[in-house]
Amino acid sequence: MQNSSGIEGKVVVITGASSGIGEATALLLAERGAKVVLAGARIASTSGFGSPPPRWGGDAISEGLRQEAGDKLRVTIISPGFVRTNFAESVTNPEVKAKLAESRDKFAMPPDAIARAIAFAIEQPADVDVNEIIVRPTARSNSASEERSRPYESSFTFGSIGI
Repeated sequence: MQNSSGIEGKVVVITGASSGIGEATALLLAERGAKVVLAGARIASTSGFGSPPPRWGGDAISEGLRQEAGDKLRVTIISPGFVRTNFAESVTNPEVKAKLAESRDKFAMPPDAIARAIAFAIEQPADVDVNEIIVRPTARSNSASEERSRPYESSFTFGSIGI
């Protein structure tokens, strides 16, 4: 497979890799030749990729990695808008769960939209570090109050090591 994207052979750490954004990212990057290291809460779901380490993440860890590793490691924080994931399934309040599912179906982006943004960051040459990407759906509500009440997922972090 010829690689013109700059992803092949890079080692990429993906948190939340058992479903949704993490799963879509792992599949896309593996398809493009990356060596993926996975972490996910549902270990059985990631067994097709390998044994994942314990789940970790967050902006503080990302910034710590960036400062400690210097130019040996590029860390990008991804802040996705509302993404079509199974997040609503974990909500126990039936009313909130129904609202989340309705909003997801109306506004949310597919997980592969975030995977493509991640691929963009990884494709950059060694002298470029994309520190943060914010991706939001273009769908808009007719009601300002409905727009303000839309839930958004939290940050998603990955690291890329050029090999």
